[in-house]
Amino acid sequence: MSDPKTYLGWKVDYTTPPGEAALIAPDSITWQVFKNPVALAIGGVCAVLLEFADARIRSGVWDHSVFKTDPIGRSKRTGTAAMVGTYGPASAARRVIQGVTNMHARVKGETPSGESYRALDPELLDWVSATAAYGFLMAYHRFVRPLTEDEMNRFFAEGEAVARLYGVQEPLRSVEHFNCMMARLLPRFEPHPINTEFLGIMKSGRAAPGVPKGLQSALVHAAVDILPKQVRERLKLGAEYDLSPLGRLTVKSMAAIAERTPDLNGPPAQASERIGLPRSFVWKSETQRRRLVEAARTASMAKEAPA
Repeated sequence: MSDPKTYLGWKVDYTTPPGEAALIAPDSITWQVFKNPVALAIGGVCAVLLEFADARIRSGVWDHSVFKTDPIGRSKRTGTAAMVGTYGPASAARRVIQGVTNMHARVKGETPSGESYRALDPELLDWVSATAAYGFLMAYHRFVRPLTEDEMNRFFAEGEAVARLYGVQEPLRSVEHFNCMMARLLPRFEPHPINTEFLGIMKSGRAAPGVPKGLQSALVHAAVDILPKQVRERLKLGAEYDLSPLGRLTVKSMAAIAERTPDLNGPPAQASERIGLPRSFVWKSETQRRRLVEAARTASMAKEAPA
């Protein structure tokens, strides 16, 4: 199992070097969405289901990763890569993303039906990127707080630079854009035992030790709940995956607690300190965040000005 502060053997330090910007700005919607661990857990499961709907991606992940044998380690590594891309210093983020791309370059093979695939296929790269953006955004929108269409479009635009570093040629621009991409791939989507095996792993708590099994199950059902209806029908995820009223209340309550409870030792807090903001920055009001960012920019310009 990897240390959560390392990735591919590299130490990930969100506090250094002082002053180095992230690939995504601190006053972004992305920094707000990614600070909520409940939204990330739900969005991550939703994204995997959307990816596994396509046999090429399903085979690539299941045959070339350790997810089925080490779901904890695999989940942590995926989470670390997402956090570094959002909060890490830009130089570290580029290094990690290049490392991921190098690994993906070796992933190729055939599906059980004999269709060839490779992880760096532009169509697959674009879809994987889109599923992550859609999953995290919709989880936040549905279970944390409703976002406006403008906020959603800002979120997608903020992620373009990171997506292109991964080799994505068609970064997601809007929910409508996601629906168009999904419509092109929908005829390929199919139910498969791997989908239910994956959901079983996630509901069992193996991927999140310490989280009560009942809550883990509710999070999985919440992930199915935000799937587009057509995808859920294609995957044949029936009423057994419905999110009960009590489950919905539980998930929303946990998301609300996470939203207002600062984690002063987590990546968002450490990244804030690195660029001259208080560690509690992302948990402050929008007005306070705007003022703090402006003050930090002014201070930085004063330091750079000639004496």
